[in-house]
Formats: sequence, C-alpha cells, structure tokens
Amino acid sequence: MAAQQSQGIQTLLEAEKEAAKIVQQSRHYRVQRLKDARAEASKEIEAYKQAKDAEFRAFESSHAGTTSDAQTAVDKDTEVKLQAITQSFEQAKDAVVEKLLARVVLVKPELHRNLKKVGA
Repeated sequence: MAAQQSQGIQTLLEAEKEAAKIVQQSRHYRVQRLKDARAEASKEIEAYKQAKDAEFRAFESSHAGTTSDAQTAVDKDTEVKLQAITQSFEQAKDAVVEKLLARVVLVKPELHRNLKKVGA
C-alpha cells in the first residue's frame, strides 16, 4: 500500500511538472506573440508615417509656387497704390501749402467772448 501511494504521489508530481511546463510554454508563446504584434504594429506605423510624410511633401511642393505668385501679386498691387498716393500728393501739395499759409497769415483781431468790459 505504501508503494502504491508512493507510485500515485510520483505520478501526481510528474503530472504537476508536466502541467507547469505546459503553462510555462504557453506564457512564453503569449509573450512572443505580443512582441511580434508590437513589432508588426511598429512597422505599420512607420510605413503610414512615411506615406503621410511623402503626401505632405507633395502637397507642400505643389502649393509652394502659389505662395510666391501671391506674394508677387501683392507686391505689384502695393507698388501701384503707392504710386497713386505719391502722384496725388504731388498734385495737391502746392494747393495745401497755399491754404495753410493763407490761414496762418489771415488774422482778424477781436476780443474774446468771455472778456468783460471793466468800468462799464
């Protein structure tokens, strides 16, 4: 009976070791799958990032010319307006100076309205 119990205990110990070995292999397999999934996701992210970067560069290069064209158009418009203002100034400056001098030289002496006559 003791030998039979010893044999049963030995079988149970071997079964427990085998179960622990299977559990360890399962854990190792799961960890390996997680590592593989992370690596694959990292590769996909990098490929997506490169594709979007290339798309952005293409968009940027296609629209870069419009920025310089717009800047040139704004510069031309500014130059035209500046010339118009300068021309208007040149035409009106003599008349403005004459009006200013006429007002400065024209003096009408009169008493201030708040001044009261003393002794009256």
